[in-house]
Amino acid sequence: MAIKFNILTLFPDMFPSMLGQSLAGKALERGDWSYNAVNIRDYATNHHKNVDDTPYGGGAGMVMRADVIEHTLLSIKKPSRKIYLSPRGRVLTQNLAKELSQEDCLTILCGRYEGVDQRVLEAHEFEEISIGDYVLSGGEPAALILMDAIIRLLPNVMGNAETADNESFGSATGGLLEYPHYTRPAQWMDAHGVTHKVPEVLMNGNHAHIDAWRKEQSEAITKKVRPDLLEVKFS
Repeated sequence: MAIKFNILTLFPDMFPSMLGQSLAGKALERGDWSYNAVNIRDYATNHHKNVDDTPYGGGAGMVMRADVIEHTLLSIKKPSRKIYLSPRGRVLTQNLAKELSQEDCLTILCGRYEGVDQRVLEAHEFEEISIGDYVLSGGEPAALILMDAIIRLLPNVMGNAETADNESFGSATGGLLEYPHYTRPAQWMDAHGVTHKVPEVLMNGNHAHIDAWRKEQSEAITKKVRPDLLEVKFS
């Protein structure tokens, strides 16, 4: 199963960016995913190629025009599920990424300036998704993060189906944060002359003990830095 991303943007050269490297890049070469970055400015209707205008009601900044965005959207034959990256949207979670990875096509609208005319979002039923409680200069970085979260979950991209399940928010961790990892050397001296050892439980080969230790670590880390996840788990 492959997925196609249609990206409506003022900066098509921002894609595929880091997604052209590493595992995502290899998956792109194999055809596991593809993208079509469409320049919104190409569909502006006036001589100056304006894509924005001043907001009704006053206020700072400019707003991207509904008509220009609609012209851009209609250039795509099969937009399928439509997403607008916005701080007011549904927060991106691992479960949402899994859900989106089952789609065969997604159309992502990247806003700029103060945002997008609300009417085009409503007319074409865009769903809004947020990658966190902060504001970026535009939707392109958020789109890349969303795409990365989806692409790595596609079959064969990571090579081992268990990898995602054992990560933070995965099913093997019970939706909690992931436990710590260690590798060789078993004893390592840092630049301050302090020796650090790998926890003994990971060295004894008893997988039942290792699994129990990892579960305890996962719960302890989650309780310390993301107690809200525990509230969800045990509510």
